[in-house]
Amino acid sequence: MRIVSVRRISQIFFFSVFLWFCLVTTVGTAWWQLRGWPVNWLLELAPLTAVATVLATGTLYGNLLWALVVIVFTLLLGRFFCGFVCPLGALNQFTGWLGQRGQAVLARVEANRYRPAQAIKYYILFFFLALAFMGSVQTGFLDPLPLVYRSVNLAVLPLTAAGLTGPRFYASVWLIGLLFLGIVALNLWRPRFFCRFVCPLGALLGLLGQLSPWRIGKRDKGACGDCRICEEYCEGACRPAGGIILGECVLCLNCLNRCPAGRITFAGQPSAAGEAPLPDLSRRSLIVSGAGLAVAAMWNVGGLSGNNRNPSLIRPPGSLDEDRFLSRCIRCGQCMRVCPSNIIQPALLESGVQGLWSPLVNYRLGRSGCQITCVACGHVCPTAAIRPLSINEKLGLGEFASQGPIRLGTAFVDRNRCLPWVMDRPCLVCHEVCPVSPKAIFIRTIFKDIRGGHSLAARVQGEAVELAEAPLWQVNLASGDYYLGLAGEPESRLRRIIGALGLRLSLEAPLTEEILAAETQVDIRVRLERPYMDPDRCIGCGMCENECPVVGLRAIRVYSENETRAAAGRLLI
Repeated sequence: MRIVSVRRISQIFFFSVFLWFCLVTTVGTAWWQLRGWPVNWLLELAPLTAVATVLATGTLYGNLLWALVVIVFTLLLGRFFCGFVCPLGALNQFTGWLGQRGQAVLARVEANRYRPAQAIKYYILFFFLALAFMGSVQTGFLDPLPLVYRSVNLAVLPLTAAGLTGPRFYASVWLIGLLFLGIVALNLWRPRFFCRFVCPLGALLGLLGQLSPWRIGKRDKGACGDCRICEEYCEGACRPAGGIILGECVLCLNCLNRCPAGRITFAGQPSAAGEAPLPDLSRRSLIVSGAGLAVAAMWNVGGLSGNNRNPSLIRPPGSLDEDRFLSRCIRCGQCMRVCPSNIIQPALLESGVQGLWSPLVNYRLGRSGCQITCVACGHVCPTAAIRPLSINEKLGLGEFASQGPIRLGTAFVDRNRCLPWVMDRPCLVCHEVCPVSPKAIFIRTIFKDIRGGHSLAARVQGEAVELAEAPLWQVNLASGDYYLGLAGEPESRLRRIIGALGLRLSLEAPLTEEILAAETQVDIRVRLERPYMDPDRCIGCGMCENECPVVGLRAIRVYSENETRAAAGRLLI
């Protein structure tokens, strides 16, 4: 079997595994759902994630030790990961191949010619590593594995697999999808454009591959002919016909496979035609690294934490405090993909530019609030930015009883939008859906004359009342929340209205013991059960905000006050 066929089989295998892992990142116990599948394995292979988190935190999360496997093979073989494993690299190579079909030989040679701009990815790498050194991991923006996971999880699967996963909605997904489409489309102009010019992981692997004993090169110093076949099909644009640039070779092995004279070899010796380890980086790399340090320092003095934090920024349960969270999160979208309620969303600028596309909780977009027995997000986070919780720890049971439940924040009632408070309309939804026991939302009942109402003339006959005129405020008097009583009498004498037909009302009990022969004055009152919040019991699950019938800006909203992950926002109770 030809080596290129082996490479293609490997690419198809790993791309299929990647798609399967994206699909099965769904809460459930069926064979096509989450249970038992190592859905983060490809993410854990990424050396850039491991290096960045070590620089930012000084520690290496255990599962990221898989990256050592890639590092060892890169030190031996060069950028094999780019040519054989990376799913985004395989997609880029395929679309680039489609774009070059039917082109003339010289056009393909020109498209695969080495360009000095390929050094840009090294500057991007140095910039991201400088940010990580200052404690802010931003590699997930352009690291190919988090990028392709985020794009497929949030943009592609909701369009193509809605029947299996149910409808999913993500804020700012248009921006994520546009970036992904742009990366794929650029391959039609220059094959593997992202890999050649942008990919910081490719730059890191290019640096590591300088030490590899096995490398692509020319077998002897003899002059080649004019066929240019090796450069016509070179995916890395690394000049295989001359002094090869080792850091740019993605081990596509097209040159080895297609050379008609057999002059290209993959062996444990330098290329006979000469080698250049890397593109010319000059002094710009130092300047770019310094820019990364300066940007991270400005973020630290940006005043987005402490007393000026965004109170609407709610992180998923188990999230580390904000500084440590941003030093680990790689924006892969796994937590957003697995959330059964669809409430974990990609952030825009809620926590500043450094928090772009990191996960936050949005109770308005989801199917419900945070389900109190769900701990899926922490168990799929590849870097433990969201630490794995047990159900007992989340609920504050058993050995965790002394510390209490995990709190995402506290709900606050907006009395300017709450129906019982501002519109005299009965509503008890938030109290009914509150899942904690005893409920964090309690009510206080009052009776008020219906708006625009005044005492009405009526004829009372036991449990039946005939109004002389309709009340000014048109409501469903038989809904169970409206009461009738003699004008001026106390609430204890009110009777519930259980039926209404025109101007004739039926009461649950007689209004008086005697039959009133003449018309009398009656009042119609509405029972309002106004919600109040007990911050001692609220866990910020957002069930109330999700179900609130006031659309748009809800009448009850969860804010980060009293969240477990940070002491800065604790309420004084």
